[in-house]
Amino acid sequence: EKYSSEVSIKKRGKHWEEVRINAFRSDPESHRLPLVLPIGEVTTGHLAEWRDHRLTKVSTGTVLRELTILINLFEVCRKEWGWVVKNPTEDMSRPSRPEHRDRLISWFEIRKMLRALNWQRGPCRTKTQAVGRAFMLALRSGMRAGEICNLKLEFVFDDHCLLPVTKSKPRRVPLTRQSFRLIESMQGWSDQTVFGVDSRRRDALFRKAREKAGLAEAGFRFHDARHTAATMTAKKIDILDLCKIFGWSDPKMAMVYYNPTVSDLAARLNKN
Repeated sequence: EKYSSEVSIKKRGKHWEEVRINAFRSDPESHRLPLVLPIGEVTTGHLAEWRDHRLTKVSTGTVLRELTILINLFEVCRKEWGWVVKNPTEDMSRPSRPEHRDRLISWFEIRKMLRALNWQRGPCRTKTQAVGRAFMLALRSGMRAGEICNLKLEFVFDDHCLLPVTKSKPRRVPLTRQSFRLIESMQGWSDQTVFGVDSRRRDALFRKAREKAGLAEAGFRFHDARHTAATMTAKKIDILDLCKIFGWSDPKMAMVYYNPTVSDLAARLNKN
């Protein structure tokens, strides 16, 4: 509780961290936490038992995200509060990271989603429509959902936008004419941000539209728009430019997101 109220609250990802911490507290049977022990008596063995139990309940990715919170929590307890002498997560093996998602959103799915999000030309009239335009901007620019939700008009220029706060470091994202028109169509909608929806509301409305479109079982998320954008953009520019646009310092990341089909590669080889 102390970590949640004093440490998590200062983070950009505070919402999801708070959700996970609340889940620890409200569902002890599934999480095997909290332990009824003084924190200084918690051992690596206790946490390894938690890890193995959780892996039978949820995905490896979920366990890794929960473990990240526990690692940081014990570090704060050790370094700042003096509650533990050693971080018990230090000697614990982590589950192998799952393979990166390889999910592209098809044009058929995009069209169905836009209909469910009440897509139409002209000024934006509802938050559902704002989410539809945010979705299209993600597909055209490759920006992350959080970057789009936090985008302000003052940081939008004729051919690019500035993202002062990102997952890694600030960057400038080039805008196509279609992307610029999408942003321009939102003028007057909100005096806070371009799209006027926070990440939580955007997620809820996107899921609702996906259900309405009959695509709830299709397995794609809003973030897959970034993956789809990277694959489409990679057909036009070289790999280093792709890294610059998407904010990757390691070119290996481009290989994670860039997934052309073998037919695409064959067509390119046979061009001209």
